[in-house]
Amino acid sequence: MTTLPTLLAREGFHAPGTEDFEWPAIWEIHLGGFTLEINRTALLMLLATLVVLALFLVAFRRPKVVPRGLQNLMEVGVEFVRRQIVLEVIGQDGLRFLPYLVTLFFFILLGNFLEVIPGINFSANSRIAFPISMAIVSWVTFNVEGVRRHGFIGYTKHVLFPPGAPAWLYPLLVPIEFITQIIVRPITLSVRLAANFLAGHFLLAVFFLGTIALLQGGFTAIFGPFAFAIAIALVGFEIFVSFLQAFIFTILTASYIGGAVAEEH
Repeated sequence: MTTLPTLLAREGFHAPGTEDFEWPAIWEIHLGGFTLEINRTALLMLLATLVVLALFLVAFRRPKVVPRGLQNLMEVGVEFVRRQIVLEVIGQDGLRFLPYLVTLFFFILLGNFLEVIPGINFSANSRIAFPISMAIVSWVTFNVEGVRRHGFIGYTKHVLFPPGAPAWLYPLLVPIEFITQIIVRPITLSVRLAANFLAGHFLLAVFFLGTIALLQGGFTAIFGPFAFAIAIALVGFEIFVSFLQAFIFTILTASYIGGAVAEEH
């Protein structure tokens, strides 16, 4: 019995693979003994950076008391981060971190949106280098703030010695707390974001390429509209995931900052 994957293979369907994430260098910059390569992924991240800068510059270059248009949209975004993330998670003391968290939210969101923009269809956040860079910046931020608030010894005690735990458990708890709070946090932050858009890219590619293959495959063309409908639904789902992952990354960063600067009770 001939299966549908076999029919698709005969019609020239090429399943997406890891080669979709490997882009050759467009420019090479030589600095001493180092070579910096600029490829499509780096250009897309630069594009996301420029779009974020442009949005804020254009929206707030001439702010009005009664906001309209782009200013209104951007103020809604800033207020969302302020109320739903900063004040909810950290409190009033967290308002000094608002510029960083707003930048983080919009930067991740725009980088995610590249996945569903026709002609681009690739999120730079699906490459682990960019999420882990942001995770490292967040890691440095909450640890530096924790040391600044409590001092190095106080912060070490704050992080590694959970209050209320019996002393005999500390030989077990201290290594666990060190691994989970110091080592694992940047890894989970970055892997969660990258894995979601790695999977999202594969899903969209499979169903859009599958639609084309089905429509070219004789009687299999009857399945084409179904594959296309699923692909469109997945685009909507990816837009939702773009917001969700930007929110999760930002609120977890705020949670880590809030935990680092919190006073012991």
